[in-house]
Amino acid sequence: MNNPKIQCVCGFGCGSSLMLRMAIDDILKKHDLEADTFCGDVGTCLSNQCDVIFISRELSELIVERAEVPVVVIDNFMDSAEVEEKVLAYMNPAA
Repeated sequence: MNNPKIQCVCGFGCGSSLMLRMAIDDILKKHDLEADTFCGDVGTCLSNQCDVIFISRELSELIVERAEVPVVVIDNFMDSAEVEEKVLAYMNPAA
């Protein structure tokens, strides 16, 4: 099975999405999990091929109704426990 493609989204695709991507990469490494992560912006994220979108609550309201993949809402990108919990829930849904 191929690694899931995780898109980290913020307003412009280069600020908070990069911080979120680095946090997710650290979590994946810590738990010996593999995924391909990349950053996207809210304006074009729905046209990017991915398996899941991680995004802030505020921006999720702009895409959630139109997304064809799961949208994981992060309330606080700086809350490492929240990010870890949601990444692990996505990566290990049966756990």
